[in-house]
Amino acid sequence: MNPPSRILVVDDDPALRDLLSAYLTDTGFVVDLAGDGAGMRRAIEQARPDAIVLDLMLPGEDGLMLTRALRAQAGTAAAIPVLILSARGEETDRVVGLEMGADDYLPKPFSPRELLARLRALLRRAQSTPSAQSAPDQDAYHFGPYCLDLAARRLLKDAIDLGLSGAEFDLLKAFTERPNRVLTRDILMDLLKGYEWGPNDRTVDIRVARLRRKLEPAPANPVYIRTVRGEGYLFNPRGTGA
Repeated sequence: MNPPSRILVVDDDPALRDLLSAYLTDTGFVVDLAGDGAGMRRAIEQARPDAIVLDLMLPGEDGLMLTRALRAQAGTAAAIPVLILSARGEETDRVVGLEMGADDYLPKPFSPRELLARLRALLRRAQSTPSAQSAPDQDAYHFGPYCLDLAARRLLKDAIDLGLSGAEFDLLKAFTERPNRVLTRDILMDLLKGYEWGPNDRTVDIRVARLRRKLEPAPANPVYIRTVRGEGYLFNPRGTGA
């Protein structure tokens, strides 16, 4: 039997922290709590969580600053899935959160059952085993100067870790499993999210833009992840233009 997943809840509201701790513990998780950025860092150092539930409006460093700092770290902590909670549900706030490296965004007030469904979807993707479709070597997929390490969930270039977030890794893995095929946004959303999403959800476009900034020699003129106008995206492992 696998050990229970560990969730770190970071929120400055003690009542909400206790509520989420009780609910997630009852559903089988191990739960750690923190009230600010310093507490979050201490908790990660003491026991690496499998996912973080992070409030946007924190004293001092807010959730966006903490997410960006986490993604900039070296090592496995940079890939921890992050679900941001916020009382601000405007699209601009969601877009900024995703661009900073968050894996998902849930506006307050929310249903605990929806939070649970989103957490489980994040954990399924983070814990998924490498697919045999990716390459003859099931532990890695090589293209251009890159090596996608499927076991360690890393993208390497000349042995340097490019620091993909969990969401960026999942997106690139989905592309490498389906090279030279046009993937619509609907298909990518179904592959990546694992739960209901809205027709105006820009998650895929935001994550493609983030991934291109790390992967493409010239992100404005991508050669690996190409846009097929009116249809979606196509991954070209040869890195050629047309």
